[in-house]
Amino acid sequence: MIENVFSKADVADFKLWMEWAGRFVVVTHISPDGDAIGSSLAMYHYLAGKGKSVSVVVPDSMPDFLSWLPSTDSVISYKEQKDVANKLFQEADVICCLDFNVPTRVGNVSAEILNSNAKKVLIDHHLDPGNFCDLILSRPDASSTAELVFQFICALGDYAEVNYQIATCIYTGMMTDTGGFTYNSNHPRIYHIISFLMKSNIDKDAIYRNVYNNYSESRLRLMGYVLHKKMKVFPEMSTALITLSDEELKDNNYKKGDTEGFVNLPLQIKGIKFTVFLREDVEEGIIKASLRSVGDVPCNRFASAFFNGGGHKNASGGEIHNSLKAAEAIFYKGMEEWSKSDEECIKQLFKKSE
Repeated sequence: MIENVFSKADVADFKLWMEWAGRFVVVTHISPDGDAIGSSLAMYHYLAGKGKSVSVVVPDSMPDFLSWLPSTDSVISYKEQKDVANKLFQEADVICCLDFNVPTRVGNVSAEILNSNAKKVLIDHHLDPGNFCDLILSRPDASSTAELVFQFICALGDYAEVNYQIATCIYTGMMTDTGGFTYNSNHPRIYHIISFLMKSNIDKDAIYRNVYNNYSESRLRLMGYVLHKKMKVFPEMSTALITLSDEELKDNNYKKGDTEGFVNLPLQIKGIKFTVFLREDVEEGIIKASLRSVGDVPCNRFASAFFNGGGHKNASGGEIHNSLKAAEAIFYKGMEEWSKSDEECIKQLFKKSE
């Protein structure tokens, strides 16, 4: 039996919406990852199966390595189809906001969401959700938003609606947001859900191959460049740093999604507990920061304090409007400040590895 993590009142409210609403829009965050796309497409298939008119909108575009998921061809890029997307938001009865906690995470799309007269539901697992939706389903203890979408479908009493398409999308979101179930994945309910999904005849081995063994040759060469030339390791701080400029990305034939998972690579080194990946995005005029940690090291605090970000204790992100050189300087300043902290969970970073 899958536990219900939502209140009866919240479930009842959405059931009422389902009775009268016919037009739904599902929207997720900028630079969508596996959880964003997986949860959004799972919601798409669920609502479509209930006879609703439903569209999925992403602020920019989705990565190539997820293009195999069912119905990705129906995903609308706000950047490329702004007029179409705006019309959908204006005419929507319900907007489902998935895998982001505040409107700024969807960039220019935020104005259309906030100005729409549609009912709005937030389904998300990040900390500190903003109060911009009529219904807020926030569970930071969940492994992923995909997990929450599954639990919500079940809470609505629609276990039987979880078909192959929905199950494939849910599993993909859960798998990618836990690094193949290697972090943030110790709760028994995760494996109860996987067991349930397997009954829909999903091929979890094929899903893994499609996500992790389906990249371009240029990604592998870029990874080699990163490991050989760009990864800096600081054993005395149990920390590693990776930086990539826009010029370096272009020189290595970068395509959206090619750097997915790079931040995790240094964690394979014995003694490394904290990694930061800084990537220049000239088009948006920002430096994007991805942070990962293990154990009690709270990388989300570092993201919040130095990169205007946040997230989970062991997986977080942020961004700054500055140069890559300045972002790297901020990293060093942050590590210096952390080294002086009295908090045990931070001090363990600076202990010599045994």
